[in-house]
Amino acid sequence: MRYSHAGLTLKASANAPWSVRQLYYACDEERPQIYDQGMSGFVLGTDEPALAYVSLVFLPPAAAAALEATALDNRQALQVLNARYSANAYPYSLQYQNCNQWVMELLALAWAPLPVSADGRTSARQDAQQWLKAHDYAPSVMDVGSRLLMALGNVMPWLHSDDHPDEDLVRAVYRVSMPASIEAFVRQELPAASRVEICHNQRQVVIHRGWDAIAEGCEAAAGDTVIALD
Repeated sequence: MRYSHAGLTLKASANAPWSVRQLYYACDEERPQIYDQGMSGFVLGTDEPALAYVSLVFLPPAAAAALEATALDNRQALQVLNARYSANAYPYSLQYQNCNQWVMELLALAWAPLPVSADGRTSARQDAQQWLKAHDYAPSVMDVGSRLLMALGNVMPWLHSDDHPDEDLVRAVYRVSMPASIEAFVRQELPAASRVEICHNQRQVVIHRGWDAIAEGCEAAAGDTVIALD
């Protein structure tokens, strides 16, 4: 999968305008935290400087305003933060959570008539997951292909299998919240939403508008905007 991590860029962020609010796993502390990061730091955090991609989804004004208000409300943002992190967390379990599942549950708080729970995080997360299920949220399917590889993954402190349905484990697949499944859900719920994907290689920057993906290697298609780097 091209993208593994999603966040919410917020114009009214107290950190800096358009900072990205996201969940990250603090390895030294061995726990997840909510982190506000400037846009420049977020987009420059790539493993391969010679080739990078970013996907931007723009929401209709009412949905965007509701999500921004919910995301900036620390009480609500923390209410759906689980204390136990798993990079491959099953999205319909309360046992663990990954960074993208936090985004999904925050979307549910923003767009659903859910109560703000006063009795801890479990109730809010459960309500959010029930709303997502009722609205046919479909997580990404990751075909591991080998139950042995799945077992070996369990030696890593940020990977777990005990929250996944038995039938998925038998088939050696994980169903996980990923940026692709977030985008698909937003497109399904909000037909007026739009998407822009931007990439660069050593020759050019490509700006592509639409829900389909830019070709591997950052190759432009008809209708894309191309900015030469030479």
